[in-house]
Amino acid sequence: MKFTEFGLGEGLMEGIESMGYDEATPVQEQVIPKILDGHDIIAAAQTGTGKTAAFLVPLIQNILWNTTDDHQVNAMVIVPTRELATQIVQVIEGLSYYTSISCIAVYGGGDGALFNAEKKALSKGADIVVCTPGRLISHLNMGYVNIGKLKYLVLDEADRMLDMGFYEDIMKIIDKMPKERQNMLFSATMPPAIRKLANGILKNPVEINIAISKPPEQIKQEAFLVFEEQKIPLIKHILTQRDFNSVVVFCSSKMSVKKLTAELRRAKISANEIHSDLEQDKREQVMMDFRSKRLKVLVATDLISRGIDIEDIDLVINYDVPHEGEDYVHRIGRTARAATTGTAYTFITDQEQYKFHRIEKLLGHPVTKAVVPAEFGPTPEPKEPRGKPSGKGKKRYDKFKRKPKE
Repeated sequence: MKFTEFGLGEGLMEGIESMGYDEATPVQEQVIPKILDGHDIIAAAQTGTGKTAAFLVPLIQNILWNTTDDHQVNAMVIVPTRELATQIVQVIEGLSYYTSISCIAVYGGGDGALFNAEKKALSKGADIVVCTPGRLISHLNMGYVNIGKLKYLVLDEADRMLDMGFYEDIMKIIDKMPKERQNMLFSATMPPAIRKLANGILKNPVEINIAISKPPEQIKQEAFLVFEEQKIPLIKHILTQRDFNSVVVFCSSKMSVKKLTAELRRAKISANEIHSDLEQDKREQVMMDFRSKRLKVLVATDLISRGIDIEDIDLVINYDVPHEGEDYVHRIGRTARAATTGTAYTFITDQEQYKFHRIEKLLGHPVTKAVVPAEFGPTPEPKEPRGKPSGKGKKRYDKFKRKPKE
């Protein structure tokens, strides 16, 4: 389905065309008409399916079509991180370039001038405010936030916000809003806590599910069984044996990020780091360098594993095995966006094998184990998953079985 078939206004269509949108993705095809018709939405869609435009296009159109108050906040998009808030505002600015829509990102950090700009928008009015829960609570506590006539609420990456402990903040924010409004909730997964949240704020929602918790099929996934001391030599080998244009390396701690970045730079590999210790302006500069391809390798914590829209990433490397299967899905979802292909490598130490077995269980199949070059020496022996699989599960893991003792 093409965007021209949604019956959108001329100004919005100009913005859509200028951003290169033509064919709608499956989530856009299902979500956009329902939001335009005024329905509440609960949608499960993994990263990279086009869900941001799925709610922004009809949200912008509904504001343009309907009578709104210029001195009120008319729509609010609540997100877990400042990076996602910034990205969404950039998409709004592109889509609404040929319209009168106003928007602002409200997030922690920054200087007094930024805080004053946020205060002005929240008190004097803006069409769309994209905010993080903690920062908005800070403004709410000062008594000037004007959301008494808000018409539209979007919760994006809702599961991530609950994981980060924002449930009470979200409910406090919603309590300040009018009861009559259109609600849209987007989440990569639908655990019981999300259902509870949805039941509390949505009215007769339309439920849409798009490829829950499964990475795109076009991602080539491979894993290397290695000892900890082999990881740095192996990643240097991978990054120098082939000319990758854009690589993201995920580590499970800031300390690992800093150490690995220093090692890659010593090897003359174009790399930089991003994590929560960096100031906001430094983070933005690193992301700008990476998007523009001035920087080839981005070494990161899970700070950017969800929701950050970076095109044309060739390779994702899990330098450490993620703690949860969902984190694995979101990490490797940075590559193979839309219809492109990509590769994801995971380094698995001896102690991490059982953790990775749980991830394979979520995926529904084992990930191919790649051969570590002989020059790196002996590697850990594969371990059989815990439990006693039978039937299909048994066949799935036959290659991990040890030979019986003679």
